[in-house]
Amino acid sequence: MGRDLAKERFTEAEYVRFGERIQEQLGVLRKLLDTPGFGQGPVTIGAELELFLIDEEGRPLPRNSEVRDSLDDPRVVLELGRYNIEVNLTPTLLAGRPFEALAAEVQETIVKVDRAVEGGGALPIGILPTLDTEDFTLGAMSDQNRFRALSRGFRRLRLEPFLVKIGDLELSVEDVILESANTSWQVHIRTPPERFARLFNAAQLAIGPVLAACGNSPCFLGRELWEETRIALMEEAVDDRDVQRRERRDGRVTFGSDWVREGAHELFERYVRDYDPIVPDLAEEARPYEVPELRLHQSTIWQWNRPVYDPADGGHLRVEMRALPAGPSCADMAANTAFLLGLTLSQAERDLTGYRFAQAYQNFYRAAMDGLGARLSWPGREGDHEAAELVLYLLPEAREGLLKAGVTPSDADRALGVIAERTRLRRTGSVWQREALARFGGDRRRLVRRYRELALSGMPVHLWT
Repeated sequence: MGRDLAKERFTEAEYVRFGERIQEQLGVLRKLLDTPGFGQGPVTIGAELELFLIDEEGRPLPRNSEVRDSLDDPRVVLELGRYNIEVNLTPTLLAGRPFEALAAEVQETIVKVDRAVEGGGALPIGILPTLDTEDFTLGAMSDQNRFRALSRGFRRLRLEPFLVKIGDLELSVEDVILESANTSWQVHIRTPPERFARLFNAAQLAIGPVLAACGNSPCFLGRELWEETRIALMEEAVDDRDVQRRERRDGRVTFGSDWVREGAHELFERYVRDYDPIVPDLAEEARPYEVPELRLHQSTIWQWNRPVYDPADGGHLRVEMRALPAGPSCADMAANTAFLLGLTLSQAERDLTGYRFAQAYQNFYRAAMDGLGARLSWPGREGDHEAAELVLYLLPEAREGLLKAGVTPSDADRALGVIAERTRLRRTGSVWQREALARFGGDRRRLVRRYRELALSGMPVHLWT
């Protein structure tokens, strides 16, 4: 969905033909993944950073097209809301000093985007605290066919309004624009097909304690809700299950419902079997191995961890990890990446299918709700443990996973040290926002302005005053 479309309206015949093509392309992809030597190569990582644009008062600023055009940087693309923009970071080898390089590029791009915003700046934050209901009109959607087509596709499937219930907040919204309230830090890691199942399952397990240490989205529409409110908001803001689809277990944004047993093809097949197409854009010219319709369909199912097939340079597989929030700073995002990747790599060495999937599922949502105070379980440890205790217990395992992958010890230690200090001090981005909001007497605009100053400094959030 990163590219724009030639049109925004599609006929029922195009929906039918699109459905036929994705069925055909499943077989093509299955053969590719089974080809000996497919997708082999060094382990690389990448990331996507979504940002809010704000005015001088700290309110959302709907000028992403102007900012993108003034930057003229191929890394920078539009997102759903006019006040959102995305930066695609440069892929890098996992071996060496990847987190140092990642932090440097994140800082460079945030500052670059910030300086391009006339009368305001840029903000890496999970949910912008100054958003109000008037920011979610159809006029707030970015001026691209792909976003209008996405909106039309959802309205074709779901006749009822989207219902959002988080704590004491209840909203009824007619369109997908509410998804623009969320900005994420999305991490990719390349994997050969034969290792996919172990790595994907490990990511499903790892994300619980990692998310507990990374909360940065406590406020929405003037209410203080979950430590990582994005999780609930995104799941409900684009849930296509109306009265005709209530029997389907998972929404379009989901944690999933079971371990992967064989490989990535299981997930692609599930996406085709369980989810109706939303944007049936038919490729006029494409090589068979590009499977363009299947890739487009997969991009409209936002599982918190999901497979990505990329046909570039002979083709390869990636695991995309989508649950982390944007921000607070470049140091924090590099540290969050190190902890998530290290813990995933270390847990991929064990067979997790004997551990109840429901426990990993429960960990994820408990972490989103309660952060470092959540009660989480872990394979090989009896009972539940406070997330803060579990994070500190797991950091050595994450370090071992990184070192085995070739990460330089000093780079791993610097990044994981940020997680250790943040956890010991109980100073996540969400904690800082709650405390700052209380200190500023509930003044959300003042909170955002101060947050921006500190985020641009590059300091990790546990050092913020």
